[in-house]
Amino acid sequence: MNTRYFLPAIQRPYVWSSDQVVTLIDSLMKGYPISSFMFWAVDDDLKRELKIYNFIENWKPEKQNPAASSDGRDVTLVLDGQQRITSLLIALRGTFSEKAKYKRRSSADAWTEKTLYLDLLQDPSGDYDEEGMDLGVSYGLRFHAVAPRNDYRRHWFRLGDMLNYPSEEQLENLIEETVAKLHHGVTAYERELISTTLGRLHRVIWTDEVINYYTETSHSVDRVLDIFVRANDGGTKLSKSDLMMSMITSKWQDGSARDMVFEFVDHINNGLGAENKITKDFVLKACLVLCDFDVKYNASNFNTQSITEIEQKWPTIKDAIERTFRFLKGLGISSQNLTSLNAVLPIAWYLFQTPGMTLRGSSEFERQNARAVQRWLINSLLMGVFAGASDRTIAVARTTLKEVSQVSRNFPEEQLYHSLAIGGRMTRLDERGVEDLLDLKYGKAKTFLALSLLYDDLDWGGTNYHVDHIIPRARAARRVLMGMNLPENRVQEITTSVDLLGNLQLLSAQENIEKGDLPFESWITSRSDVYRDRHLIEHSPDLWTAAMLPDFVRGRERLIRQRLLALTEPQLA
Repeated sequence: MNTRYFLPAIQRPYVWSSDQVVTLIDSLMKGYPISSFMFWAVDDDLKRELKIYNFIENWKPEKQNPAASSDGRDVTLVLDGQQRITSLLIALRGTFSEKAKYKRRSSADAWTEKTLYLDLLQDPSGDYDEEGMDLGVSYGLRFHAVAPRNDYRRHWFRLGDMLNYPSEEQLENLIEETVAKLHHGVTAYERELISTTLGRLHRVIWTDEVINYYTETSHSVDRVLDIFVRANDGGTKLSKSDLMMSMITSKWQDGSARDMVFEFVDHINNGLGAENKITKDFVLKACLVLCDFDVKYNASNFNTQSITEIEQKWPTIKDAIERTFRFLKGLGISSQNLTSLNAVLPIAWYLFQTPGMTLRGSSEFERQNARAVQRWLINSLLMGVFAGASDRTIAVARTTLKEVSQVSRNFPEEQLYHSLAIGGRMTRLDERGVEDLLDLKYGKAKTFLALSLLYDDLDWGGTNYHVDHIIPRARAARRVLMGMNLPENRVQEITTSVDLLGNLQLLSAQENIEKGDLPFESWITSRSDVYRDRHLIEHSPDLWTAAMLPDFVRGRERLIRQRLLALTEPQLA
């Protein structure tokens, strides 16, 4: 170990206790299987890409595996077996630091380096001693800070000393020397026991083939990551993205990539005043997209060159993503209605190429482009453009953005509709799509998105908008309708209509409060023609009642249909 066999960056820290080390050695002494190991034979090209680490031999709290060099070496990486191999190294060549009772973990004198010893006078076929009883340990294995004193009851042998006696002849000499040093009170049976125990330890270390293993020879990092996830599913669960994060962190030069990415994810999710739910996977994928690398979220795309460039551009990548989500917040789009995170990536790329642009400015350029981005995003979300094979969709969108950026600073809304119509996919609302939207109901994620397309003049600059029932739900409650002596079929028709898109509008939080404070008749009759036109409410007072709700909804659906179909016409830049 540490000359040919090493650890990859995806491995976790060493976590075993001293009791687990003792149990492992006891199992080997008994001839028990200790499960198989999995190795990865790495070729010269992969050696240059992967960061490797030595095994720990002398364990202390918080100790990290030291980085190793692969220069001039054949390298085999351990995918499954790190804890067991490290424990073997500690037992035979190293030390295990244990904390003294009642000492603080942070105290310098709380930890003592200990070495593993074997009591040659303990009969493994007899009863367990008190310390080994709970562990089921038969051999007299103990960690000691200093060589323990020998007497007629115990004779200690430092386990690692057996590495100095590789041959049978050397073993016989060791047995003779040990027996000669025994206390005079040791019995003849115990002298034979010492010979047997030393012989068994010698076979475990030098003769027996106690390790079963499989060696993976694939050059595909992604295949190896998949194997690693499956091989380690019995312990702490790790996802492929966790392992990729570890690999990226190992190549990140300035600080910890893991800490930086996790802090940024927390900032976007909790620091912008909107409920977002981005993940580290989204951030890493965004890095590939914004830096113009292959968009596929594979370990092979996070090589040394790409990670170096991502690290250099990390401040501007963060800035573009944050501007994107601040813009979405202004549109009222959050995790509650953002049905595809991947649909956000083309917007982030566009903002990445235009530093400082917020899409929330007062200039005509920003206003028009903000509306274009909003229309495109909502169409994409409503039509499920980024569902399914989204990598291809993202790549096509980025190519379109790059091509248009050579000749224009405007967001290429129309060009994206055209280029993303892959295999006949619908990328914007058509007549059928509009009819589907009219079936949306209150509380659905897409309902807010559909309603937001109806308003060209809303102040999206951070104002919080609510989805509101124009004719209040309370007016269409079944008990209220029954009190109006309406027939059952009409009652059912009204209760079915109340939550439909045709009875929903967007109101600012303040407007919604004001509406709730007034009797509905007072509120609706006090609205101006401009207000009603804005919210597509027909000027037909006879329809502004719960009893006429189905007719009100049908009339408003006709106006919504006209407004949405108008958006299917190409927009002038």
